[in-house]
Amino acid sequence: MKALTRKTRKLEPLTFVFSLLLLVLFLFIFVTLSNMIFGQIFDDFQGLLEAAENSAVIRSIFLSLYAGFLATLLALFLGVPTGYILARFDFPGKRLIESVIDVPVVVPHTVAGIAILTVFGSKGLIGGPLGAYIQFRDALPGIIVAMLFVSLPYLANSAREGFKSVDPRLENAARSLGAPLWKAFLFVTLPLSARHILIGSIMTWARAISEFGAVVLIAYYPMIGPTLIYDRFLSYGLSASRPIAVLLILVMLSIFIVIRILSAGWSIYDRD
Repeated sequence: MKALTRKTRKLEPLTFVFSLLLLVLFLFIFVTLSNMIFGQIFDDFQGLLEAAENSAVIRSIFLSLYAGFLATLLALFLGVPTGYILARFDFPGKRLIESVIDVPVVVPHTVAGIAILTVFGSKGLIGGPLGAYIQFRDALPGIIVAMLFVSLPYLANSAREGFKSVDPRLENAARSLGAPLWKAFLFVTLPLSARHILIGSIMTWARAISEFGAVVLIAYYPMIGPTLIYDRFLSYGLSASRPIAVLLILVMLSIFIVIRILSAGWSIYDRD
């Protein structure tokens, strides 16, 4: 096995080309982000400190993280069972269901916002009848619904691929030993798919936090981070909005680094 590993590490022409493309991709993202971050630090570090001390900015960033987290929990509740059914069973209309689930990824954000507003707005299909019990327009539930709509496909698709990667014979072996389906799922299939579900959850959370177009149409207030950045840009220009954008990037980057470090130990669940 070690000899095989050494051979695969030999720098082949294809590996060299792919490594160059990896470098280009990394530099494209790194230069774009670092130019804004270090530009803010060197040009107006005081502005960044003021943004970090501003209660409205902190509230908006916290609201983004909190609402995104709740949307991710709902996505887990809905997406994991959906992914399992789509991975394990064939049935009439399956391709249609998969296509519909993928639609929120490709529709423009404003279109998603209008669609959500017509369903969850004060006179919407669901928002109207529930108006006496729960408020979606300009309220936290509206933010969560908008975030969930645009981000759910990431978790559902990642969970589906994770379940597909697990050999059904392992699940059948557990059932042949007397385990019911739910126990085979919890103790065999789910742990082996954990990395895919984790990655899908991270992408879902990130997508939810970054959403602006769908959220702003149903809930301009209370302001999440992207909405506050947009509002400050329209009202005061780049100098007032950039510090908040940089602060949000630094918070998200720190969180993702920690998550990546912690998830590195999940290799125990790999198929090999």
